[in-house]
Amino acid sequence: MNKFRWKKQVKVALFSVLVVVTALSGCSNSSKNEKASGEKADDGSLTLSYWVANNRPDTLKNYNEMAAYKKLEEITDVKVNFEHPASGEEDQQFNLMMTSGKLPDVIERIWTSVPGGPEKYIKDGKIVRLNDYIDEHAPNFKKILDENPEWKKMVSTDEGSIYSFPFLRQDELNLTFYGPVIRKDWLEKLDLEMPETIDEWHTVLKAFKEKDPNGNGEADEIPLLIDKDAITSNAFVGAYGVTNGFYHVDGKVHYGPIQPEYKEFLTLMNDWYKEGLIDKEYVATDDKLKDAKVTNDQLGALMGYSGSSILRYMQLKKDDGDFSLTGAPYPVLKKGDEPIFNLGESNYNGVGAAISTDNKNIEETVEWLDYKYGEEGFKLFNFGIEGESYEMVDGYPTYTDVITNNPDGKSMSEGLALYVPAGWSGPFIQAKEYAEQYNNLPEQLEALENWKKGTNERTMPIVSPTQEESSEYASIMNDINTYKSEMINKFIMGEESLDQFDKFVETIQSMGIERATEIQQDALERYNKR
Repeated sequence: MNKFRWKKQVKVALFSVLVVVTALSGCSNSSKNEKASGEKADDGSLTLSYWVANNRPDTLKNYNEMAAYKKLEEITDVKVNFEHPASGEEDQQFNLMMTSGKLPDVIERIWTSVPGGPEKYIKDGKIVRLNDYIDEHAPNFKKILDENPEWKKMVSTDEGSIYSFPFLRQDELNLTFYGPVIRKDWLEKLDLEMPETIDEWHTVLKAFKEKDPNGNGEADEIPLLIDKDAITSNAFVGAYGVTNGFYHVDGKVHYGPIQPEYKEFLTLMNDWYKEGLIDKEYVATDDKLKDAKVTNDQLGALMGYSGSSILRYMQLKKDDGDFSLTGAPYPVLKKGDEPIFNLGESNYNGVGAAISTDNKNIEETVEWLDYKYGEEGFKLFNFGIEGESYEMVDGYPTYTDVITNNPDGKSMSEGLALYVPAGWSGPFIQAKEYAEQYNNLPEQLEALENWKKGTNERTMPIVSPTQEESSEYASIMNDINTYKSEMINKFIMGEESLDQFDKFVETIQSMGIERATEIQQDALERYNKR
């Protein structure tokens, strides 16, 4: 019997005795069971306040509506009052909260992105260093860390502190979900092979522009949509061995946009823009416009996700039997080479649930969070309620039609959100079986196979500047990122001549990129010593 069920039965029995004794004594003022967050009720049940951004406001007004959390309360006798910051104001509200006099019991966020890193908030007495509590009160999580030392390295600070119960991705399949998306039916119609090299991409995009693959007799095709912030251009910049940010070669950190190879990438983008292969309106294209360009059979290629792009667009166009999207491999310069980057994420992305020092029941909260890392909690937060959202079929947790073919017309991601947070993140391990079923279209599976090709040997791990370095680094990079994004778009659109690239590099150098690179180098070396 799991410890929470045992504890709950004991509490209920003791509380029943208390009720009888109270009644016999003639006491008429019964105590309320529910207390304020962080306090225990008379029957021993616990109420926690929990701060976390709502990742699915379109489906859930509050995480208390999610079936997994409803069931967890029933199992553990721990009630949670979720506090969701306003969308788009998460960082601002977090900063205000951390300087206020009262903190919620649990704070879930991307901790690796906080100024000064999570170690700062431990030293400032805001969040709890969990190491000793894990050893004594989190056997499930401890077992996970003992069996996966690389994961432990990821979720620790440079000083060795474990600061949160992290979101972890179980398998390589969970790490790959983003890449170049291309109209497969257009390739087939024009008798084109899947592009692998930059030259092959040029051939394909030129054919998309000139050969009327949508068949409407008009030259309205948009071969490629890139992102206005140049993030999605990583699909092509990676072919030159650099990125739009920091990367390392054999342990030495570099900043991509000031490398000679980056000028080659910008020259390519500028050439494609002048040829009309890149959407002329890419800077002004938001998600709504992008959706329209895809569903109106105008767009040939973009950067996207296996679920919210391939699956969603295929569902939106399900009445069009010819419409088909898939994922293309990240491009290379030379045929047969393996991509250096594929933008696959690491097992840990920085998201975790930390316990604040205002929490009056730290040990009980650790035990409550630890439940999610055991077998039952793993199933509950990935698959939901057995008999409702999933069934065990030959030992495999299989989503039911409530998820995969929702009777109310909800998408799979919406159906999942009603039951579990597996579609985004949280303090649990995302299951391989979730990824397998969420990516069950042949086009999605083909995309994942193509996208996961790549060594990522130059990709930076999630590193943390020290508290002393953090504000200096942020100040430098905030200015550089603003300038970089503006200039990249000017170079691509021809508003600024590439003859000015050296001046662009000099400007970034004058803004302190050398110091920022030193900070990243030191952080990488500390990470490697963890």
